[in-house]
Order: sequence, then structure tokens, then C-alpha cells
Amino acid sequence: MTELPSPQDAMTSFIYGYPLVYDLDEVAGFVQGGGDLPISAPWNTFAYARDLLGPETKFVSPNNDTLYVMAMCDVRDNPVSLEVPATGSRYYVLQFVDAWTNNFAYVGRRATGTAAGRYLLTAADHAGPVPEGTTVIKAPTGVFSIVGRVQVDGPDDLAAVRALQDEFRLASHDPTIVPAGVPVADSAVDDELRWWETFRVQLAAFPPPAGDAEFLAVCSSLGLTDERTPYADPSPELRALLVEAERSGRETIDALMTGGADLVNGWREAAHLFDYNLDFFEVGTIDAPEWKIADRTTAYATRAVAARAGLWGNHGYEADYFITAMDADGDQLSGAHTYELRLETPPPVDAFWSLTMYDTPDFYLVDNPIDRYSIGDRTPGLVTADDGSITILLQAESPGADLEANWLPAPAGDFRPIMRLYEPGAPVLAGQYELPPIRRTS
Repeated sequence: MTELPSPQDAMTSFIYGYPLVYDLDEVAGFVQGGGDLPISAPWNTFAYARDLLGPETKFVSPNNDTLYVMAMCDVRDNPVSLEVPATGSRYYVLQFVDAWTNNFAYVGRRATGTAAGRYLLTAADHAGPVPEGTTVIKAPTGVFSIVGRVQVDGPDDLAAVRALQDEFRLASHDPTIVPAGVPVADSAVDDELRWWETFRVQLAAFPPPAGDAEFLAVCSSLGLTDERTPYADPSPELRALLVEAERSGRETIDALMTGGADLVNGWREAAHLFDYNLDFFEVGTIDAPEWKIADRTTAYATRAVAARAGLWGNHGYEADYFITAMDADGDQLSGAHTYELRLETPPPVDAFWSLTMYDTPDFYLVDNPIDRYSIGDRTPGLVTADDGSITILLQAESPGADLEANWLPAPAGDFRPIMRLYEPGAPVLAGQYELPPIRRTS
């Protein structure tokens, strides 16, 4: 092994690899049935969430607007065919996320329209025949996730959406080929260095793009590119460096979650939180400077934050996110108080909008007596004032039966809501739209 890098460089390597390890842990859990989501399926097979996700789902910042259609794919040795149905005017998106959490393709209302379609999902180096009328989508890492979301317009709409879910289909070209799947850490490595060993084997299986050479050089100095594990019997100096790098790396990622874009009325817009993909652009993505974080160090720190706070989130042009944890006075939002969010006009969207409630620090949905986890333009009975404004009440206790139509229940403790704009309108994409602050009322 070469000379050890500085503690700062070692920590940077942890941040660099964090999304890969985090993502593939979820991928493997999904396939094995032990992940954080309440659905699972074998490789190259869709799983369908038949109900909107609720507080029983211990997954970071899930939406409560759509039914999920999800699959974990491995096309390294076996292409997969994808069929999507016609959905009329209904919003849907299939988001393709590689092993490093880069969004590399989209199929859906914004990207490809709502007509029925056929796609061939392949490895990046695939050169085989393509059936007529089929669009090829090449996956940069071979293993990837399809995170599908289909719009639901209230409880009465569930049956129609469930039927539509079944028309999203995947089929391996050769079902006898067993996918290699996600590599596992060498069992000879103890728990203290298990994360680093996991990163080592996954880095070998899913090599980064050529533009990451500088990061890969530091990884190499830590033994991460060694063919055999250096972590079963490491030197005391290497062990100490890696343990500290993981500790400080996790602290740094959590600290970075409070930074990023400037606050506007207490909200932090996440329109560019997922702009860290710099190398692979397939169907439905926008390969343009305004949707890229050009500096790779910044891009990959952002990627780690996105994995920690909102794994599998969309680019801002597909769905924009506004996140806050403070009121108009800059104080932490808490169920000990009551608040209101007054929207003078509805947010400008081409699809729909919603405000979803999450606790902190886990960012899970919040249990409440009326089973309402989000509120938006599809909420039955939502009251719009005569002047066109909408006032949303955020509080732990009911505001009274006559006001519950516009109530988004909060937990007793601290909370963090997210406003989602699906297919954001032109004012949002141009950076001209501002959400008003959340004002404390008691």
C-alpha cells in the first residue's frame, strides 16, 4: 500500500463512497425482502405498493402522493425489456437510478409522454440487436433501480391506479441467467472496518467514470482498489485513520444537510440537489450546464447529502422540492405550537403539488388521528378562499372539525415539512417562484 492520505482526504473518500454503499444496501434489502420499504421483488421484477406509504414505512422522506412501481435491475449479462402502458392525462414517472445514485434516465409524462411504450434496458457496453419500435436505455453501472411513481387522486382513485400498475412490466431476455447482484464484504473484516470493506468490493463491481480519477487515486491509497482486502489485518495507523474518517464523514454529511442553497422565507429549495450526475445522460434527462454541479468535489458532497436526506429523489425539472424546519422568525418548527402557511395562489405546476409532514431527525411520515400525511391540490375538500388563497394549518392538535379540511397534522416534537411540485411550471424552473414563510399562530 502507498503512503496513507491525510485525514481530510480519507474523510472525502468516505463521503465519496457513502451514496454507493447506502444505495446498494437498500437495493439488496429490496431484493431480499429486508429493506426499509414495505415492498420487495426479485431482480428484474416490478414490485407494486398497493397503498400510499404511511408512518409504518421507515424510509427517508417518502412521498404520500403516488403509488410506487419499483424494481432492482441487473442487466450486466442479460438485457431486460420494459413495457409501459398508456396513462392518458395521469402523471407518472419511472426514474432510473444507478448504483452511485445518479439519475440517468426518465420515462414518463414529462420525459416521454403518456402513450404506451417499449424499452430495452442494457449494460453500457451492450451491442446486441434492438427490436423495432423499442428505445434503448443503457445503464452506466449495470445494476440500477427503477423508482416509479403513479399519481393517485384520493382514496377513490386507488383501484384504477392499482390496475394501471399491473401494466408496467419487466422481462429478462434469458430468465435462466441468475443475476450476480450486489457483492458482499469479506467476512474476515470486523465490524469496525465493515463499511470500508463493503465500499471496496462495491467499488470494484461498479467502477466510477473516468472523470473521477482524482478520487480513485485517494481511494487506492486507502487500499480500496486492492484485489484482496487489506482490512482483515490492517496496520494500527490505517485502522485509526479509517475509523476516524467514517466518524467525521458521517458528521460532515449531517452538518451539510443544514447548508446548501440559500434560505428564502425559511425554505431551502432542492431544485439542484440531484444535479451531481455529470457523465451519463439517457432518455428523459437534460444534459445542460444549468442542471450540473460542475465541481466534482461539491457534486459528490451534495450526492452524499441527497442520499442521506432524500434517497432516490428526482431532478428539479421532474419534481422540485422545498424543505423547511423553521418558521418566519427563524425558530424550529415544533408541535408545541400552531402554524399556518398561506398560499396567495396555488404553486405553479404542470402536474400537481403537495405538502408532506415529516418528523426529525429521521424524516419519517408522522402518525396522526386522521391518517393524513400530505395535503395538496388533490386533497378532498381542501378549502380555497374567495380571493384564491389557500391556508394550510400545521399543528399537532385538531384545529376543530370546521377547519380540518386544511389541516396537516404535525408530531408533538420537532418537524420538517416538504413541498413537492410535480412537473414544476416555468416560474419555478426560472427561479422566480418563492414559497411564503410558515407563520406561528400560537
